[in-house]
Amino acid sequence: MDEQRATEFTGRVLTDTAAAATTVLAAFGDRLGLFKDLAAQGPATSAQLARRTGLNERYVREWLSGMYAAGYLTYADADQRYPLPAEHAPALATEPGPAFFGGVHQELLGALQRYDDVLGSFHTGGGVHAEHLHPDVAAGTGRFTAQWHRNLLVQDWLPRVPGTLAKLRDGARIADIGCGAGLALITLAGAFPTASCAGYDVSPAAIETARTNAEEAGVGDRVRFEVRDAADGLPEHFDVITTFDVVHDAVDPLGMLRSIREGLRAGGRYLCLDINCSADPSDNVGPIATLLYGFSLLYCMTTSLAEDGEGLGTLGLPEPKLRELATRAGFTTVERVLMDNPFNALYELRR
Repeated sequence: MDEQRATEFTGRVLTDTAAAATTVLAAFGDRLGLFKDLAAQGPATSAQLARRTGLNERYVREWLSGMYAAGYLTYADADQRYPLPAEHAPALATEPGPAFFGGVHQELLGALQRYDDVLGSFHTGGGVHAEHLHPDVAAGTGRFTAQWHRNLLVQDWLPRVPGTLAKLRDGARIADIGCGAGLALITLAGAFPTASCAGYDVSPAAIETARTNAEEAGVGDRVRFEVRDAADGLPEHFDVITTFDVVHDAVDPLGMLRSIREGLRAGGRYLCLDINCSADPSDNVGPIATLLYGFSLLYCMTTSLAEDGEGLGTLGLPEPKLRELATRAGFTTVERVLMDNPFNALYELRR
C-alpha cells in the first residue's frame, strides 16, 4: 500500500464528510431565509441577524460560525459582522436563478429522510414509493427546476427546435407528462397565449399544487391538470408533448414512450429533456455524477423499483438507451438538440 496515497485519500474523505455537514448548514440558511436576508440587508452580527429574521440568537450564532468555517460567509473582526460575498449570492440567495442551489439542498435532505427504508431495500429489493417520500423532495425539485422553466425553456431551449416553436406559436395543443407542480406548462401557457395545455402526473398532491400554481399565475382557464399514469395512455391527441426529467424515473418508460407516440397528432413533436450522461459508467464521474447517483438511490431508482418498475435510475437514460426505447415505441426520428448543459440533454422526437 502507498502510505502517501492512503493519507491523501483520508483527507479527501474528511473533506467530503465536511461537505455533507456544510450542505445541512446551507439548507438551514436557505429554509430560514438567512442567506436572503444577508443578501438584501447586508452584513450582520448574530444578534442583528436574529432580530431581523425573528430567530433564536444562539442558533443563529452557531450557524454563522459554521458557514464562516465552510467559506460560505466572511467575517469582519472589527465589528463582528458576517457578510455574504456578492459572488456567493447567486448560488445561495438568488431564486430562481441559473446557479441557485437551495432547491437541490432541500430535495437532497428530504430524500435522506427515507435513508433507513432505502438501506433495507439493499437486502429485500423493492424501494420507497414516491408518495412516501418526504414533502421536501417534491418542494425542492420544484424550486430547483423552476430556474430551467423561467430562465431556459422559452429563452434558450425552444429556439433550438424551430419546428416545435412554430407549432407553439400557432396555438398548439400541449401536454406535459409528469408535470409535477406544473411550472413548465404554466411557463408555456404564459409565453404562448393561444395554446391549450394539459398536464398529467401520477401524484394527486402534485396535481393539486399545479392547479393552485396555475390559478396564481393567471392561466388557470387555459391549463388543466389531471391525475393520470401516462403509461396507460393519453385521453386525447396533441401537437406537442413534453417531459422534463421524467422518463428515467418512470415505472414503465417504454409504455410511457408508446403512449406519447400514440398521443401525438400527425406531424406532432415530442420534446424530451433528460439527464446528460454516458452509456459508459467510466465516463460518469466527478461531482455532478456523484450527486446524481445519490439522488438515484434515494429518489429516482428506488421509487421506480418500489412499483416493480424498470428502475433505470437518474443516469439510466443516456442517448443510446433513449434511442432504443424510442425505436421500440414506434418513433421514426430522434434528434439530439445541440446545447451546452452539464445536467441535461434535450431531444426532439417525431412519430
